[in-house]
Amino acid sequence: MKRIGVTGHRSIPRAARAHVLEGMRAALRGHDEGSLEALSSLAVGADQIFADLALAHGAELTAVIPSGDYEDGFDDAADLARYRMLKARAVREVRLGYPHSTDEAYYAAGTYIADHCDRLLAVWDGLPARGLGGTGDIVTYARTLGRPVTVIWREGVTRD
Repeated sequence: MKRIGVTGHRSIPRAARAHVLEGMRAALRGHDEGSLEALSSLAVGADQIFADLALAHGAELTAVIPSGDYEDGFDDAADLARYRMLKARAVREVRLGYPHSTDEAYYAAGTYIADHCDRLLAVWDGLPARGLGGTGDIVTYARTLGRPVTVIWREGVTRD
């Protein structure tokens, strides 16, 4: 079974959204139903989009939960409901031992995904991470492992 992990920005500008969706769909093509495992922390943005698409493609979802209070970080009730729905559909759940959502917990979740995937999709604008565990940090980590990284971003689009 092939394992594809995701890391990416929580905020994806409208101008990049269609490009990101197509890039993710392209990464999922060519895999038979049941032959793919998708690893995601189910955060708002790239993580949830990828999990949705992977499940629709017939992949098994592994939810990597950074901390015991992870749900407290969802500010919007709809985002929390979507997280819970995706988590409920996961075949596997990996809970990291961090009691609180900290940058270290997010970094640990990202490195767990990079350690356990065959390929990492990065919805990334190419800029340095804004805090420990951000997309840039996880891309750097995955590349030091020699993990194939596919960057998905629309050129010329900047994040807020």
